[in-house]
Amino acid sequence: MLDAEFFRRWMTATAASVDREAERLTALDSPIGDADHGGNLRRGFTAVRESLEKEPPATPGAVLTQAGRLLISKVGGASGPLYGTLLRRAGKTLGDADEVDAAQLAEALRAGLEAVKQLGGAAPGDKTMIDALEPAVDALGQSFAAARSAAEEGAVATTPMRAHKGRASYLGERSIGHQDPGATSAALLIAALETAASGTGADGE
Repeated sequence: MLDAEFFRRWMTATAASVDREAERLTALDSPIGDADHGGNLRRGFTAVRESLEKEPPATPGAVLTQAGRLLISKVGGASGPLYGTLLRRAGKTLGDADEVDAAQLAEALRAGLEAVKQLGGAAPGDKTMIDALEPAVDALGQSFAAARSAAEEGAVATTPMRAHKGRASYLGERSIGHQDPGATSAALLIAALETAASGTGADGE
């Protein structure tokens, strides 16, 4: 069973991973976006980590709802509302339970994924975070490791795609050949589940 402490570790591990990979995320964003994805997410997840340390929520749902609210308020561009919506909807789906199992987490993230699709209007193949999130959520029923692999493969698979949503879509054919930064950061979020399950807040730390 997964308690609030697990979910706090998940957000802390995500913050550490985003901090470590921020420059790479921005480098991916430079040719097809506003070159701010890494910095924006770093600011948002740093705020999430600090908030969870100062006022630790008591339930899994409350952890995700608090994190989502902060991302919406702290992160510029499209990524704040999208990640914030993902986590807030997942948190609301989990409700007030003190503990949840992996199947309930998968169900909650599925609800969050659908909310993100509705907000951004993106579908698989549009070269967005959906291309990493959807296969990851599909694989969560197997294991966190399977979800991580699916997300990472989904992110890499965006490279040959032409963008149909977001800033990159304005480039048309020129968006081809670049890995999508949103899918890449989504893979970091999913990979952090495996880190949290190992009992640490950051990879190997």
